[in-house]
Amino acid sequence: MVIKRTKRKTGHVTLSDVARACQLSVSTVSIVLSQAPLSQRLAATTRERIHATALRLGYHPDAYARSLRSRSTKTVGVLAYDMSDPFCVPVVRGIEEGLQPADYFSLLVDAQTERKLFDSSLGMILERRAEGVIVIASWVFEEANLLADVKKNHVPIVIVGRDLTERRIPSFLVDNHAGGAMAMNHLISLGHRRIAVIRGPDDLFDSQPRWAGAQHAAAQAGLRLDPRLVVSLPNRVDPTSGFDGGRLLAREMISSTREFTAVLAFDDLTALGVVRGLREEGLRVPEDCSVIGFDDILPAAVSTPGLTTVRQPLRTMGSLATQHLLEALQQSSQESVSATNPRMLAPELVVRDSSAPPPARRRDRSAPTSQHPAAGPARRAKPPRQ
Repeated sequence: MVIKRTKRKTGHVTLSDVARACQLSVSTVSIVLSQAPLSQRLAATTRERIHATALRLGYHPDAYARSLRSRSTKTVGVLAYDMSDPFCVPVVRGIEEGLQPADYFSLLVDAQTERKLFDSSLGMILERRAEGVIVIASWVFEEANLLADVKKNHVPIVIVGRDLTERRIPSFLVDNHAGGAMAMNHLISLGHRRIAVIRGPDDLFDSQPRWAGAQHAAAQAGLRLDPRLVVSLPNRVDPTSGFDGGRLLAREMISSTREFTAVLAFDDLTALGVVRGLREEGLRVPEDCSVIGFDDILPAAVSTPGLTTVRQPLRTMGSLATQHLLEALQQSSQESVSATNPRMLAPELVVRDSSAPPPARRRDRSAPTSQHPAAGPARRAKPPRQ
């Protein structure tokens, strides 16, 4: 009788392949490669032959089969609102750094700022039996039903970039109110009094607290912000829309001949757009107008001029969120991961070349620092004809 060798469904090397090459049983090979206690009863030469054969064939353990036996996937779903946004990249790096030592694998999904894709992605993560979920999001749409589904499945969930502790979901984010105040105080300390503010889009959670912090700092300094110099970005279409919005809003403010010597932008991409818009109108940064951003993404440090900004500890937020989730998984209790207060991380002011005293203050170094004289308007300097 002729026995036909069945063709494998995939090209992966299996335990059966190793066992066949060694002329041993599958159970014997499995005991050795899994380093089970029983393997010590086998001869050292046999164990060495099995390991050498597995290495030669390129065998790797079947994690899927192992998860079926142990009922543990060792997988954490990471759902990012948009991986093309520089905000998400360092957060994911922090998550990866936290998962690797614990021997957990991340299932990274990009929602691309689309609600339907967010819904389906979260469902996919649950279908693949991820043991925990980390969501990176700052939008304000209602996720109650979806997140309720996660908790019904007794899957611990943590969110980075937004406060959802009112739903007893652990939340890790920067203190946006303190950051907004920090940015405003920096410009005021340089002597700026005519400060333009570009608020964030209404659909982002960060927008309101940053604006509230800036207002509070201005009030504490006795500065009244001109409402004509306060504008808002439109709702986000994609991550680059902040840059385009900052560029256009800067040019519009200059065209309206409103006086300002500094611009406080919602985030770094918006601030970089402002710098571009000012330059297109013939203004220099910081000689004619100072600009400050928020986040401290990579382009802020490598741009010309280097962008003064308020740094978010993005990598740390990802790392702490992962640590919290892993502790919950060890305790095997959904209640253990619940939280009533968000974990607010302190921002940090990073001063670079895009901020300086206003032109009038630089011309009069003898002026007392308490007077904060208003500088002249940010006027359009006509570039030379080509």
